[in-house]
Amino acid sequence: MAERGGILLYEQQEGRGIGLLEKLRAYELQDRGFDTVEANLQLGHAIDSRDYALAVAILQSLEVHSIRLMSNNPDKIMAVSSAGIRIVERVGADVPASPHSAHYIATKREKLGHLSNAAAVSPGFESREAEGAFPGKLCSEANGSRAEARANL
Repeated sequence: MAERGGILLYEQQEGRGIGLLEKLRAYELQDRGFDTVEANLQLGHAIDSRDYALAVAILQSLEVHSIRLMSNNPDKIMAVSSAGIRIVERVGADVPASPHSAHYIATKREKLGHLSNAAAVSPGFESREAEGAFPGKLCSEANGSRAEARANL
């Protein structure tokens, strides 16, 4: 970002939109054997309560028409593309699995449809692995100049 300029968007949507305190409660349930999806449901929350409308509105107000999107979340991809912002590339946000995170990562893929670096988003999209990936990173092109944006959408 320092070399190319950019936009940094951060939305405080901890725990897929349930908030930090509820996420801590979900962690407690996960320690008792529930997966991340089951824990949210057990607490009476939706599987994912996040809304990407604000981030999309900010990009639109900045006249960002196309982006490179770093995300494995198909809901984020849909929110951006359905708003008319062209995704020219999906950059995978995979991190190496550890014994502590392997089940969590598998649950996100199996139950939430999260993509891996090897999964293409749709025809015409190029997907590649990015070292040091930051979930939600966006690289955008606006008004003919390349700008990089990071967003935790």
